[in-house]
Parts: sequence; C-alpha cells; structure tokens
Amino acid sequence: MAQGTVQVTHTGTSRWRRRTGEYASLAAALEAAADGDVLTVAPGTYRENLVVQRAVTLRGPEGSPGSVRIAPVDGVPLTVRASAVVQDLHVEGQDAAAPALLVEEGAPELSDVRIVTRSAAGIEVRGGARPTVRRCTVDNPAGIGIAVLDGGGGVFEECEVVSAGQSGVAVRGGAHPRLERCRVHHTSGAGLSATGENSALEAVGCEVYEVRGSGVQVTGRATAHLTDCDVHRTTADGVTLDTDAVLTLADCRIHDIPENAVDLRSRSVLTLTRTTVRQFGRNGLSVWDPGTRVDANQCEIFDSTGDYPAVWVSDGATAVLDSCRVHDVPDALFVLDRGSRADVVDSDISQVRNTAVSVSDGATAQLDDCRIRDAATGAWFRDHGSGGTLNGCTLDGMQTGVIVTKGADPTIERCTVDSPAEAGFYVSAGGRGSFLNCRVTGSAGYGFHVIDGCRTTLKKCRTERCARGGYEFADGGPEAAGAGPVVEDCSSDESGSFKPPAARETVVQTVSQSPGLLGAIPGQRTTEQEPLVAATQPEKPTRTSKAVLGELDALVGLESVKREVRALTDMIEVGRRRQQAGLKAASVKRHLVFTGSPGTGKTTVARLYGEILAALGVLEKGHLVEVSRVDLVGEHIGSTAIRTQEAFDKARGGVLFIDEAYALSPEDSGRDFGKEAIDTLVKLMEDHRDAVVVIVAGYTAEMERFLSVNPGVASRFSRTITFSDYNPEELLRIVEQQAEEHEYRLAPGASEGLLKYFTAIPKGPAFGNGRTARQTFEAMVERHASRVAQFEEPSTDDLTLLYAEDLPDSP
Repeated sequence: MAQGTVQVTHTGTSRWRRRTGEYASLAAALEAAADGDVLTVAPGTYRENLVVQRAVTLRGPEGSPGSVRIAPVDGVPLTVRASAVVQDLHVEGQDAAAPALLVEEGAPELSDVRIVTRSAAGIEVRGGARPTVRRCTVDNPAGIGIAVLDGGGGVFEECEVVSAGQSGVAVRGGAHPRLERCRVHHTSGAGLSATGENSALEAVGCEVYEVRGSGVQVTGRATAHLTDCDVHRTTADGVTLDTDAVLTLADCRIHDIPENAVDLRSRSVLTLTRTTVRQFGRNGLSVWDPGTRVDANQCEIFDSTGDYPAVWVSDGATAVLDSCRVHDVPDALFVLDRGSRADVVDSDISQVRNTAVSVSDGATAQLDDCRIRDAATGAWFRDHGSGGTLNGCTLDGMQTGVIVTKGADPTIERCTVDSPAEAGFYVSAGGRGSFLNCRVTGSAGYGFHVIDGCRTTLKKCRTERCARGGYEFADGGPEAAGAGPVVEDCSSDESGSFKPPAARETVVQTVSQSPGLLGAIPGQRTTEQEPLVAATQPEKPTRTSKAVLGELDALVGLESVKREVRALTDMIEVGRRRQQAGLKAASVKRHLVFTGSPGTGKTTVARLYGEILAALGVLEKGHLVEVSRVDLVGEHIGSTAIRTQEAFDKARGGVLFIDEAYALSPEDSGRDFGKEAIDTLVKLMEDHRDAVVVIVAGYTAEMERFLSVNPGVASRFSRTITFSDYNPEELLRIVEQQAEEHEYRLAPGASEGLLKYFTAIPKGPAFGNGRTARQTFEAMVERHASRVAQFEEPSTDDLTLLYAEDLPDSP
C-alpha cells in the first residue's frame, strides 16, 4: 500500500492537462501518464511492482535523495520497457529469482538510483534495451550486481557495485555494455565477467577491487576492452581468460594480487599496452595451451611477492613482449614445452634473483636488442629441443650470462656479457649452441666455458679481462675430430687471437665448489695429464639387479608393468646362466614399447630397466638417453640421419628412450623427414643389436597406429607394456610418499579429502597422473605455509600437519 502521493505534471497541449494532479499509487499514476509526463513521487515506501511502459520521467522529490523507496515483498520492484527517465529512487528487492531493476526495452536514462537488495541481480538489462545509467549504486550481497544479458547493451557512467554475492558485472548472451568511471568491489564472484560468443564488455576509467574471485574474467569466445582501469586486491587471479576469449588492456594497472596477475589459456588472446603489473603472488603473466597468445607493448611487470616467474609460457602458447620492463622478480621469463614461444624485443629485464630467461622442454625464445641486468643467470637453455636466438642483447652483472645444457641448441649473435661472476657463456651436459660475434668482458671466471666435449660453435667471438681465461674447454677441445667445440676467428686480449690448445691432455682442470648457480665451477687450468683409461672405461653398475627390482617394486601402482619387467628380466637372467652352463639360450629381444598417458612412470621404469640390464651384464653402462622428434629430425635432407646417429651414439651401452615416438610418423606425413629417422634407427638397431636397447613411448592409440604403419619398427620390439592411469587410491599413496619424504604428515580427514579430490579430477588427455599427485602435494604445502605463517609460535604439529583445508579447490 502506498505511503504518499504521486504528482503527475504534463507540459503538452491543453487537451492532455486533465492528467495533471495527484494519484494515490504509483501504478495509477503510471497508468494515467503518457509520453513526456513527469511523475514526481512524494517521500514514502511503495510496496508496488512498477512497470514503466511509456517515455515518462519518474523521479523523487528534489533535495530528498533516497526518500522514495520502491520495496514490494516479492517479484521485480521496477521494470522499464520504454525510453523513460528514472531519477532519485531507492529500490529494494527480496526475490532471489528476480532482479531488483529490470530494463527490457528502449533507451531509458537512469540516474541517482540506489538499489539495496537481495535479488538475483541488482540491475538487469536484456534484449534490445540500451539504457544510460548514471551515478547509480547497487548493494546486492545475494546475487549479481549488474547483469547485461541476451543482446542487451547500454552505458553505465560513474556507477558503483558496493557488494555482490556473485559477479559484480556479468555480461553474457551476446550483450555489449560500456562502463565509464565505475567502481566494483566486495564481490563474491568475479568483479567483471563476460562470457559467450558475441558478448563484449568495454570499461574505461574503472576500478575493481576487494573481490573474492578474479578481478576480470572473460571466457567462452567473449571479448573485452579495458582502458585506464585498476584491478587490485583480489583473492584469485587478477585477470582470467579462457576458451577463445579476447581481451585488450590499455593504460591499466593490475596489482596486489595473491595469485596470477593475468592467467589465460585455451586459445585466448590478450593485448596489453602501457599496462603495469605488480605485486603478484604467482605469475605476472601466465600463458597456457596452443593458440593462446599475449602481446605486450610498453608494459611493466615488477615487484613480485612470491617465488614464481614473472612471465610463464607453456603447453604451446606464445608471448610477445615489445619495449617492456620486467624487474624485481624471482625469475623473469620461463618458456617451456614444445610449441611454446616467447619473442622479446627492445626490452629491459633487471633485478632478477634467479634466471632472467629460461627455455626448456623443447620451447623457443627469441630476444632482440634486449638488456638484462643484475640476475643470477641471464638466459638458460636447458634441454633437448630447446632453443631460439639472442640477437644484439647485453647482459650485465650476472653470475653467468648464458647457460646451455642437455642438448639445447640456441643461436647467440652479437651479444655482450659484462662482468659475470662465474662465466660469460657456459655449455655443458651435451649442450650445443652457436655463438657468433659475441663478447665477454671483465669476467671473474672464464669468458667461454665449454665442457663435456659439447659440440658448440664459436665464430668471431672475443674476450677481454677474464680472470681465469677467455676460453676454457674440457673433455674434448676444438681440435678433437667429431667432438668438442668448433672455434673460428675468435680472439682474446690474452693472446691477440685465439688458438686451440695443442694437445687434449693439457686442458684438464680441477673442480672447486662454489655457492653460485652452477653449483660447481672449474678451477685453474693445469698441465697435469688425465689418465686416458679413466676417460674411456665404462661405468660399472653400483647396484645389483635385485636392488633395482626392489626400487621398481616400491613404485606406487604399475603392477602389470612390474610383472612384465620382472618376467623379461628373468628370461634374460636364465639365458645368461644357460650360456654359462654351456647350453643354448633363447634369443630375447630387449627393445620395448611403452604405451600410456603422461605421468605414469614410463621414463622412470625405462631408467630402472637400463640399470637392471647393466647389473646383469647385458648392457655396458645402462644409462638413459631421452630424445623426441625434435632431437632426431633435421630441417633439410641428410641432417636427420646425422641427428639420429648422434642420439644413438650417446645411448651406446645404455637405453635410448624415444618419447612421443609416433610423432616420427605423422598421419599427414607427406615428405616429412621423420621416415628418414625411422629408417636410420631400424638399421642402427640391426647393426648394433647388442649395444643399445631402444624403448619407444607414447599415448596408447597413437603408438598402435605408429607400429601398424611401420612394420620394420614393429618387428624390432619384443613386447608392448601398457602403463595404466593411476586410480585415486594410488594417487593418495604418492602424496603420502611425498609427505613422508619432505617430513609432513596428513592430519585426520586429509586422506579422505584427497580421495574425493582425486576422484573429482577430470581424467581426460591432459590428466597428469603422478605429476598431478605431486603438484597437489606442492599446492597443499603452499597453502599450509600461507596458513602457518600467521602463527606467532607454531608447534611441531602446526609445522608438519597438512589438513583437508590445504587442498586446492576442486576442478
């Protein structure tokens, strides 16, 4: 029942003046009013569900903001279906299934409306409606603050969502609103959310903060454009993109984020221009999955509060940084996984506690005209297939300028390393790399330090003022045929022009311990001759086959795998004993096929298998050499055979483990060089059948196809061993082992929580099996640390017990 009157005033022709007057209810006044009428509502509380269907003005009295309350007991308090003007009203809703203010049609103007409600939405705009909303506030702790749905649009100027039980602003169903100078805070869901194809959100000069979720969330092919906006103080990621989302950030500021400042995956695309990212607990930019891409121009990423890389690019994603600054972070740029790529141009990376640029697992990084200062390591190319180019870069104040290890093969051109504490360039453990026109000055260690006979190329390089020497080669120098570095036209201020050492034995060195990143660095060069027999003598197994089988048995799960390996081992052992007794021994093919999902222990079992064969005297060393397509297949005719031969030679006396072997024979191979690798491998297996054991591994279906189309390969393998996915109980056991190893304990209820968590995890192609269990344990330890760090004097139980509440959120 109305508590007040409504004054209707019309300024039109005299024949409509009969509508001027007072009405006892808003509904009656709206019924009588026509386009152009002004309805001035007297102070009071109106328990009516109002529907505005004409282009009228509905307003409270001047000078009394908030004195008119529209507060029905249920339903939608105020519905607007025309290009009306609504001013100075206070709207209250109580229906959890309906919005408080619904705009369905027209282009109304809403200003100075305050909505205090517990509704599905504070303001809902849908269909063809295009309102202009100014200086309105929404307080809705039960639902969405502002929802724009089903093709709706409009402009929201200087509005504020002071609380929301879900998203502050939600856009979906092809809607496309614009926010100008709005504030969204204290929401239980995302601050700004856009989802669905053709949905678009534009925000200018807005602020999103105190959000119990992501600050900005764009998913499901939606797009968003934020200009001059602030996102800060969220409990989850600052900005989240998923599933073909597109977002542009220009002149924005993202800060005080405990998780990732920006996280995007599943083919999403992010463009950042003149945007700052700071004070983040995990990654500043976290980029995942093939087709996902970040383009950052004139941006600054700095002041990390956690222990994670500032920029993380993985699983085939791409990141481009142009004229950016990254500083005061633990690690600056991590690029990992095949297909992942980072391009960094004219950028500054400084004040990095660990590694400025890390490239691993087959990823690629390209840095042009960049400046790296004050880092433990400038760039580290870590392993097989990892590479890229550093071109025209300067590295100053490092422990080590560039490290290349484990088969990585980058190209370093026209780069300068100044004043490194350990080495300018360090290559070891089978690393390669080409260094062209590079320069090292003022090193406290060596200029170029290449060990392990690495096949590195140095051309037109120069060193100056290096304390231990400009160039150091160990275990094979540039003069060794077929091994060691290739050095051309290099010079040093020590001798004017660099010449390789005259004899290999004069470049032997001692090793001294150092607390630096490399752990151990070579000491001064000596002329003491190294015993040649020690360099060529094969390593003898340090454990018996029984001891290695004991380690295999201790692995979680894999019961069928253990039986297969033990049966094969028994046949080899009995055959060996029959030969010793002068009897004929059955020929046992030792090459294997491992099939199964990632993280099921294939590499671990391959390593143990090699050690078992070495203990039985079947293999000389039993070491494991792991390769994939990128290590075997070259880029031009003839290079593939060379690469495959090199990999096989490295595995001589041990196990050659070819991961994702099916990639050597793609379904649409055409003139692919993978066939050349297979043909070379088959011949080598035949010619050196007793020297190397080959294990090919990959997903079950793909490996079945691979073997069916390559009968020459299939005939070389004795059996296929299938690695099944871990079940929840086995994943729990892995976590328990991790906890015991790291001196943690599972509190009562934690085991049950882990079982529920592992049961709920999707078991699709991306499921990580044992890796997932280890990552879960690591996440629990992180949450435990965040919780216990608040205690003044934690007890031993506080420091060791992991509770169910430490589990990560269910997927």
